[in-house]
Amino acid sequence: MDYAKSGSAKAHKNAPRHAEHNAYGSDKTPYGGKSPKAELVAKLKAAAEAKKEKG
Repeated sequence: MDYAKSGSAKAHKNAPRHAEHNAYGSDKTPYGGKSPKAELVAKLKAAAEAKKEKG
């Protein structure tokens, strides 16, 4: 069989047809951006301290 003349590859079946309008990183995100990692770490440390004091 001559694979050079068989045509182009088929597209992925599970690929989305378009980008989501409210995806993170887009200009139109109504939910705000992702919070920086430093804020998350500070929140986790505060929760750990509160749990340590309570228990």
